[in-house]
Amino acid sequence: MKSFDVIAAAVLVVGGLNWGLWGLFEVDLVATLFGGNTALLAKLIYILVGFSAAYQAVAIKSIQRRWSVVPAID
Repeated sequence: MKSFDVIAAAVLVVGGLNWGLWGLFEVDLVATLFGGNTALLAKLIYILVGFSAAYQAVAIKSIQRRWSVVPAID
């Protein structure tokens, strides 16, 4: 399950960088690399980013337990 956590985190980094590029320069890197935002591969990447975000949001407590991470309390 830890490998799935790492994959989901990596996909979220790709999505975050893509959104950052869009916000700064109006460049959609995923669409540019994979043939437009309606291309099948680009859509698959967008879907994977969405699923990864949902997984991370729903499973945050179990991910912290798996990785032995104790959230900081300020």
